[in-house]
Amino acid sequence: MVEPPQAEEFIETILSNETARPPGSEQAKDDNRTMAALLNLLGKKHTIVILHQFATGDGPLRFGDLEEAVDIAPNTLSNRLEELTEVGLLTRQAYDEIPPRVEYNATEKAKELAPVFWYLGVWTERHDLEPIATDDD
Repeated sequence: MVEPPQAEEFIETILSNETARPPGSEQAKDDNRTMAALLNLLGKKHTIVILHQFATGDGPLRFGDLEEAVDIAPNTLSNRLEELTEVGLLTRQAYDEIPPRVEYNATEKAKELAPVFWYLGVWTERHDLEPIATDDD
């Protein structure tokens, strides 16, 4: 897997801990609220798969392309796209054409998630997700 150009900067930021906030500070509380909101959104069914399409793709994606690539019910896809647009991860462009055409683009905020998907890809190359045997098995 080829390392994206932002990966090195991403690693440096994490290792340098430049963005660390003093515990209990207002900035830390704001960061925690943002993280909780992000994890809540990413935890919704199909959200990560949709964002992955934008992180690994190039250019705008149409509703139908996403529906086919993600194999998702239209109403669920519509809800997720609306949520991702509302939080500023995607933009929506409707064209006044017949038949109607709508395209979605990743914003800079969404593009900055690309290294996360790259690291997940590296992880999947190294590991399987096999069920762990328990005493109950």
